[in-house]
Amino acid sequence: MFEPLNWPVKCFLSPNLSTETTATNRRRSRAKFTEDQLKILVNAFNQKPYPGYATKKRLASEINTEESRIQIWFQNRRARHRFQKRSEPEEDLKSSQDEDHHEEKIRSREDRRCRTSYTSSQLHTLIEAFMKNPYPGIDSREQLAKEIGVPESRVQIWFQNRRSRFHVQRKREPDEALEQRQDQGQDP
Repeated sequence: MFEPLNWPVKCFLSPNLSTETTATNRRRSRAKFTEDQLKILVNAFNQKPYPGYATKKRLASEINTEESRIQIWFQNRRARHRFQKRSEPEEDLKSSQDEDHHEEKIRSREDRRCRTSYTSSQLHTLIEAFMKNPYPGIDSREQLAKEIGVPESRVQIWFQNRRSRFHVQRKREPDEALEQRQDQGQDP
């Protein structure tokens, strides 16, 4: 498992977006599971490596932790499982890939979490926070979550999606400006 580096996050955004780390911009502490908790998680993983939302909620209450921690544990476990499978002979790899693909087909819409809808006031608060800092730490996300009344994990996902959308828009801007210049050059 890779340990995240605690380096300051820097990226090239517009000048009015602050990306400096602050005291409130820290990472969440690493989840530590007991042997009993791990047995429960490994057993659940062996039965179904892609559990539904209800299963993750049940496991979270069973081992007394947050659903988001269970979700991350399963993501990490699947990644480790795929990595270990790569080191096996090709025949085993091919069969495991077929099983993974089959497992994905079995998952239904019922297993998914419902889409989170935000009110205009919630969106306004999130956008304001994004303009101040597109990479908020756990403290900032928890404070925002409490303020707008949604789980912190949903705030984290909103920021991930918003950063992605922001970067896509930034990539399109030079293309659109070039097209406008070309259009202006063609029309006298």
